[in-house]
Amino acid sequence: MAAPIAPIAHHDLLVFLLQVGLLLMLAVGLGRLAMRFGMPAVVGELFVGVILGPSFLAWAAPGLHTWLFPASPEQYHLLDAVGQIGVLLLVGLTGMHMDMSLVRRRGGTAAGVSIGGLVIPLGLGIAAGFLLPKALIPEGTDTTVFALFLGVAMCVSAIPVIAKTLMDMKLIHRNIGQLTLTAGMLDDAFGWFMLSIVSAMAVNAVSAGTVFTSLAYLAAIIVFALTIGRPIVRGALRLTARSEEPGPTVATAAVLILLASAGTHALGLEAVFGAFVCGILIGTAGKVDPSRLAPLRTVVLSGFAPIFFATAGLRMDLTALVRPEVLLAGLAVLAIAIIGKFLGAYAGARLSRLNRWEALALGAGLNARGVIEVVVAMVGLRLGILSVEAYTIVVLVAIVTSLMAPPILRMAMTRVEQTAEEEIRENEQRAWTRQPAGGPEPIL
Repeated sequence: MAAPIAPIAHHDLLVFLLQVGLLLMLAVGLGRLAMRFGMPAVVGELFVGVILGPSFLAWAAPGLHTWLFPASPEQYHLLDAVGQIGVLLLVGLTGMHMDMSLVRRRGGTAAGVSIGGLVIPLGLGIAAGFLLPKALIPEGTDTTVFALFLGVAMCVSAIPVIAKTLMDMKLIHRNIGQLTLTAGMLDDAFGWFMLSIVSAMAVNAVSAGTVFTSLAYLAAIIVFALTIGRPIVRGALRLTARSEEPGPTVATAAVLILLASAGTHALGLEAVFGAFVCGILIGTAGKVDPSRLAPLRTVVLSGFAPIFFATAGLRMDLTALVRPEVLLAGLAVLAIAIIGKFLGAYAGARLSRLNRWEALALGAGLNARGVIEVVVAMVGLRLGILSVEAYTIVVLVAIVTSLMAPPILRMAMTRVEQTAEEEIRENEQRAWTRQPAGGPEPIL
């Protein structure tokens, strides 16, 4: 018989516990500080990784950084695992908050915004990929593959960041919030599909069969969710509803989200897509009392999600931007990313007969690239499509767009009147915080 696997080493466990404790402490502290300045907590949480990562701590105290964050894949994978659970549960919660009746009524509007927010930044990103200095392209990488990859990086949004921002700003019940999430879901589904194609081109020749298989998997997931998935989720949550305690319901919801994520990941698609679809099923087919899922929301928003956003910056090295050529290229790509997404989403919203403030809010929300951009950049770095300098530029886009989205979103939404439908939705969602309709608002 094989020898039993040894448990985690004493020192590795010590470092892991210190990492998690420090990241969560700083995320909570900087998150509340950000809220004092009128920004969502996610802004402060994203800064934690920048402070503790190569961008600052490795430069200011290299010895401490090496000890606290050793260059060991196994050690980083422990943090990655915690962060992945956090983002999947967060995306699942986002799906539960989706108002599918609004999506069905205004799906055409969401599709128009999504198409605009995809086509324009994708085209501008591809053009930029061909125009950037050759020094930013790794040796041996085909320029076309690099340009296509940059286009994909420019067109994605970040459902986790958008969701957390909307929750922090208490805008997730608004129609614009719901449309932003729907359009963002469509953008990300296309983005991950394109990423798989470009990644295949970088490794080997892509074929029509690869494209068809990916599309078939997407269609199969949707069909499965509408046919088999709905009764499975409904039956599981009905069983847990027999208990007077919310514990079984919370555990069942978490299990369903994680298993759905594993299913889409096994098919070669992004795990967050499965989490989002499962969250929608829980919110629609499950018919569960939101107050029974309030503990899950509290744990995710107060614990797992801040750790996830804090870990996002640990691989960022913004010191590369001190080189003039990298800085200029980064500013050019940043301008293309911001203008392309804003123009696309704004044009799509206006063509869908939304007013200019609603269109501006949609453009601001979809502009937040966040950690999804970082994940895309890490894929490009791992496959050799991006150099360290190009990776840093893409990360710069992720950080800046995530920071600029909340103030623009807040400014635009103050000029959009709340409807009676939104007030009803807001009262329904108050149950998630265990607060009565006239009670104090929770601090997320």
